Amino acid sequence: MIKIVIALIIDRILGDPYSYPHPVKYMGKLISFLDNNMRKIFKTPKGLKFAGFLTVIITVSVSFGVSYGLIYGFNRVNDILGDIVEIILIWNCIALRCLDKEIIKIYNSLKERDIEKARQQVSYLVSRDTNCLDEKGIVKAAVETAAENITDGIISPLFYIMIGGAPLGIAYKAVNTLDSMIGYKNDKYIDFGFFGAKLDDVANFIPARLTGFAMVIFAFITGKDYKNGYRIMMRDHKKSKSPNAGWTESVVAGVMGIELCGPTVYFNKTVYKDTIGDNINEINYEYIKTTTDFMYGATLIVVTMGIIVAFLI
Repeated sequence: MIKIVIALIIDRILGDPYSYPHPVKYMGKLISFLDNNMRKIFKTPKGLKFAGFLTVIITVSVSFGVSYGLIYGFNRVNDILGDIVEIILIWNCIALRCLDKEIIKIYNSLKERDIEKARQQVSYLVSRDTNCLDEKGIVKAAVETAAENITDGIISPLFYIMIGGAPLGIAYKAVNTLDSMIGYKNDKYIDFGFFGAKLDDVANFIPARLTGFAMVIFAFITGKDYKNGYRIMMRDHKKSKSPNAGWTESVVAGVMGIELCGPTVYFNKTVYKDTIGDNINEINYEYIKTTTDFMYGATLIVVTMGIIVAFLI
C-alpha cells in the first residue's frame, strides 16, 4: 500500500506528461499491429471473433509479462530498484491527475463562456457528436464521461494493483485499452472486438460497484445529498447500456439532483438512452467541478479501505 500512496503522490504532481513513453502507447501499437495483421488471416465473422480473442490473450499476456519481468529483473539487481520500477508502473496505471486536468479544461472554457472551445475539448473525451452541443449538453457529456472514468481510469487499476501488484494493474490497463480501441459495436469491430469488450465488462464489474458505494460514502462525509445519491444509484444503475457505468453516473446524478443520459447523437444518428436521475436542479458548469471532487473522494475512500484490509490481514 505504501507503493500505491507514493504512486498517487507522483501522479498528483506530474500527471501524465504528453511526451512520456507511457505503457498504454505501446499497448496501443501492439493492438493496432495485431488488428491489421489478424485481418489478413481471418476474414469470416467467426474467424474475426477468434482473431479478437487471440488479440486479447496476446496483449494482456505481453503487458503482464513485461511488467512482471521488469520488476523481477530489477529486484535481482537491487530490492530498492525493484520497488522504484513497481512504483513507476503503478503511477502509469493511474489516470487521476490526467482525467482531472482534461475535465477541468472544459469547466474553465465554459466559465469563460467559450462554448466552441469547450465543444472541442469534450470531443477528445467522448465519442458522441459535440459540434452542436449547447452548454447543458457539454456539461452532461463531461459529467457522464468523468463519472464513468472514475472506475475505468482510477479505481479499477487500484483494485487490481491491491490484489496483484503493478503487473496485474498493467494487465487491467491492457484490457481497458483493448476496449477503448476495438470494443465498438460497429461493422468493423462487432466481431473482432467482442472479447475485448466483454472482458472489460467483467474486469470492471466489482470495481464499478465498489466505486459507487465509495462515492456515496464520500458524499456523506462531505455533507452532500448522499441519501438521494444512494437512492438513485440503486434505482437507476441498470438503466445504462453498460453493466458498470450506471453505478457511478447514477450517484453523481442523485447527489447533484440532475438528469443525465437521454437521447444522444453519435455519428449523426440519435441513440435513445434511458435517463438517469431526476430533473430537480438546472444543469450548469459547476457540476463538472463537483464530479472531479468525487474522483479524489472515491480514490481516498478506496485507498483507505485497502490500507485497513492490508492491516487486518
